[in-house]
Amino acid sequence: MRKIVALVITCLLLSTTAFAAGTKATLPKGYEKWERSSEKIETDKSSLFYGIHYIYVDKKAMPAYKRGTGYPEGSTFVIEYFNIKNEGGRQIKGKKNMIVLMKRDKSQRNTGGWLFAGFTPDGSLSRLDVVKNCFECHVQEAKNRDYVISRFSDFKK
Repeated sequence: MRKIVALVITCLLLSTTAFAAGTKATLPKGYEKWERSSEKIETDKSSLFYGIHYIYVDKKAMPAYKRGTGYPEGSTFVIEYFNIKNEGGRQIKGKKNMIVLMKRDKSQRNTGGWLFAGFTPDGSLSRLDVVKNCFECHVQEAKNRDYVISRFSDFKK
């Protein structure tokens, strides 16, 4: 029983911490005008990132993105996700389903010095668990690249 109570408390604390960290987050105005990646398609339906997405990188982050590490405070990425729509046997962009923010913020110690936040298609903050749904993958996939999973080399393919 104690283990179950401890697990529930831990989960509540993590989700509260994740949401509290996200409450400081807002989508940057005009991010759509930043440098944008080519269209990326994730067809694995079990993936949180199933769909078509675009990565937007601000001017502060771009030099470090090209190097693959060393992001200065305030470096920002925004990723827009869209459903996949099949049209004539082709996979095309459907409705927007999620927006994700990743911003260098050294005060975010639980997430490697990055602020992660999820937003609904209309730009409202969601209750995305940034530790479980964001940071855990970034640790596994890109710890040696300052936790940035995508690479500049595949940014424009």
